[in-house]
Amino acid sequence: MLRQTGSQKHDARSEVPNAGNPSPLLTVTGNDAKIEGKFDIADSIEIECEVGGELKVGGRLVIGQRGTVRADVETVDAVIHGEYEGNMMATGSVEITPTGRVEGNLKTNSLVISRGGFLNGNVVKLKESEAEEGKPPMYVVKEKHATQES
Repeated sequence: MLRQTGSQKHDARSEVPNAGNPSPLLTVTGNDAKIEGKFDIADSIEIECEVGGELKVGGRLVIGQRGTVRADVETVDAVIHGEYEGNMMATGSVEITPTGRVEGNLKTNSLVISRGGFLNGNVVKLKESEAEEGKPPMYVVKEKHATQES
């Protein structure tokens, strides 16, 4: 089931960066639901089922306790309560909670693994150039002053 959450007791919108302009949290649930494909999500998403393929998330990816994601992921932030398997690039932060299980490679600027959380894979610090991908490059140009010759 797909739904956008409105006002709930635990509203992940308050956890999304840029809280001054909160974006809706898309929730994917289903006890036996399995979804596979290539997904490009502009906002944040919470997953409480099995998802495979590729995910591009413009906000925060939340994998719930009943969620399993087997995909390559590009996101801003990620919070993992369930299971994740694949390669993830997060330009913000990744948090593995006490119930979170990760098998794969992470590329991020910040990683938090709570006591009880599990990671089997490699972690690489995201380079500044990768974090600012999509922004135009900045160059410093020095001007040469013309000198008069006599």
